[in-house]
Amino acid sequence: MSSKDKAPQQQTVDLSTLSVDNLAAVKKQLDDELEHLTTSFAKLRQAQNKFKECITTVKTGLRPGKTILVPLTTSLYVPGTLSDTENVLVDVGTGYYVEKSAADAENFYAGKVKTLTENLGELEKIVAQKSQNVQIVESGRSFPHPPEEGAMC
Repeated sequence: MSSKDKAPQQQTVDLSTLSVDNLAAVKKQLDDELEHLTTSFAKLRQAQNKFKECITTVKTGLRPGKTILVPLTTSLYVPGTLSDTENVLVDVGTGYYVEKSAADAENFYAGKVKTLTENLGELEKIVAQKSQNVQIVESGRSFPHPPEEGAMC
């Protein structure tokens, strides 16, 4: 059985046994985690939208003779004309570009969108659980808390 198949065991933290300082520390930790996860969610959503725009561009933006701006540096562009609409350069990460057919590029970006959609779904569940934990801490009830290395409680 892989580590993905194992659900993390949850333990219950009785908030009534925590001092005010410990309770405040738990709430701050949860707030910080929630803020980080929410920021990550927004960044993943932006990346997903960027890949969707890439798919649209590959599907509709490749016309022979179309005038485009070609980047020479990060701030200098010159006008150019598309001559090959069957092949495109795809940024595969860390500054590497690979020539792909338009269909392969579309499939590449569709795979990226699919992966991000799955990750966003998982992250959304985690954000919902963390939000619920924050509400529980604010109300003073006990909440399930997965064990973490170096956790305060």
